[in-house]
Amino acid sequence: MVELNAPQLDTVFHALGDATRRRMLRELAGGERTVGQLAEPFAISLAAASKHIKALESAGLIRREVRGRTHLCRLDPGPLASAHQWLGFYERFWTDRLDVLERLLREEDARIPAPKGDDQ
Repeated sequence: MVELNAPQLDTVFHALGDATRRRMLRELAGGERTVGQLAEPFAISLAAASKHIKALESAGLIRREVRGRTHLCRLDPGPLASAHQWLGFYERFWTDRLDVLERLLREEDARIPAPKGDDQ
């Protein structure tokens, strides 16, 4: 399998590796949010939220727009498509292996004679 743009995938998976950032992305799927709105559910400082947002920006998963003193963030799902494509390879890999296992188990079941009922 050819690695899809490995450095970009590294930053995407790094960003997705944190539960706070995943939840922020989920929030952004509903529309743009301010940094304060993204920080609110976590009881974290704006500085901590900003670090998470920078990790998401570095991965290209969000875009930030400054309007006056307000920083608005919005989801940019493009890099998720690359991650999905990379994961899809392994989904096919395991699906194929499980299909083979199922076939082998069915063949084995077919070779084993059915138990005879009790004749009374």
